[in-house]
Amino acid sequence: MAFEGTSTYVATDALRLAVDAAVTLQRPLLIKGEPGTGKTLLAEELARSLDTRLVTWHIKSTTKAHQGLYEYDAVSRLRDSQLGIEGVHEVRNYIKPGKLWEAFEAERRVVLLIDEIDKADIEFPNDLLQELDRMEFYVYETDQTVRARHRPIIVITSNNEKELPDAFLRRCFFHYIEFPDRDTMQAIVDVHFPDIDRRLVEQALEVFFDLRAAPGLKKKPSTSELVDWLKLLMADQLAQQALHERDPARSLPPLAGALIKNEQDTSLLERLDFMARRDGRRR
Repeated sequence: MAFEGTSTYVATDALRLAVDAAVTLQRPLLIKGEPGTGKTLLAEELARSLDTRLVTWHIKSTTKAHQGLYEYDAVSRLRDSQLGIEGVHEVRNYIKPGKLWEAFEAERRVVLLIDEIDKADIEFPNDLLQELDRMEFYVYETDQTVRARHRPIIVITSNNEKELPDAFLRRCFFHYIEFPDRDTMQAIVDVHFPDIDRRLVEQALEVFFDLRAAPGLKKKPSTSELVDWLKLLMADQLAQQALHERDPARSLPPLAGALIKNEQDTSLLERLDFMARRDGRRR
């Protein structure tokens, strides 16, 4: 398999090689990178390029590994037994398959996305080692083994909120998505807005990368936020005009709320703007 990206997803050479390597090795592809750099979107576009289904397991702080396998609803079974509900003696009626079970039982190979694995407890990744290695797990309540009909392509994303265990890392192929340079970002913009005004893109990218370079910024604007900002600019002629006529020394662009997402960074940029204007007056 050779992943080349899609018409709506720009994949760098390094990312394409990482996908192909993970598939060849039959190991999960662990993807890290700044929020908004397309980690989750990679799995979606990979499934689309293969014309297959995407099975997504969104991880939360309360998620447990066994939920990806299955859950046994003993409470409902007890309630139904008290009410005399038919079928209560069949334990299978109270087994809820998880996302791994769904991926394992698919009739053709699917892409399984385990999204933001670092949000869960530190033991969560280790609790999945055997299942991801052997592509099977045992259901105690029904005395059955669920095996993968076709080994899914597994994409695991992490935002580096916590370190992942070494034993888990050894079983993955790792790739860090570097933040796009200007040329790659231009290609991403062209994919999303093929008919966008060239002058608007040039000025927007200039502002965007200047903002990311601002010292002390708590949250740098991401690729997805640039796309949102351009969408707003294209829909607002006054904002476009304000961007074209903007003083380069000013830190906050029009519709800055699409790029700057907290009051600390807004205050920081306003202070930088003030100091730049003050230094300009002194000269």
